Amino acid sequence: MDEEKKEYVEELAVFWGGFGMPKMQGRVMGALLVADPPQMTAEELAGELRASRGSISSATRALIQLGVVERRTRPGERKDYFQTRTNWSELMHQQIGTYTAFRKIAERGLRIMEGSPPESKRDLEEIHSLYSHLEREMPALIERWERSRKDTR
Repeated sequence: MDEEKKEYVEELAVFWGGFGMPKMQGRVMGALLVADPPQMTAEELAGELRASRGSISSATRALIQLGVVERRTRPGERKDYFQTRTNWSELMHQQIGTYTAFRKIAERGLRIMEGSPPESKRDLEEIHSLYSHLEREMPALIERWERSRKDTR
């Protein structure tokens, strides 16, 4: 990996860490995003990132759970290959379920707080409003993005 790619990987690690996530997950994500070819084994990741196999295993497992990395196999090989997600709009569609769940939790909170002063319900109302909006608007936004991607290809 050349120096510019190493810097990019570390930049992504710092960005990832800013969200309270382990930097190693960010490093793995960064390495996969600039990998050529776009798939790497755990051994290759460990070598490129100068990390233990255990930390690579933990990071790839977490990234797979988050839905941003996929594990692939090749016919006749025993190794697993990792790559970044190939369908990002699908991930965004899955996120809509999270918006729905958070909206419903906010609704329950609002029912519990019924009759309470407005300032006591302010945050719940804000969450409910935002996540209701995201739940409604995100499918159309993703669809427009998908159309624009097809148009530019």
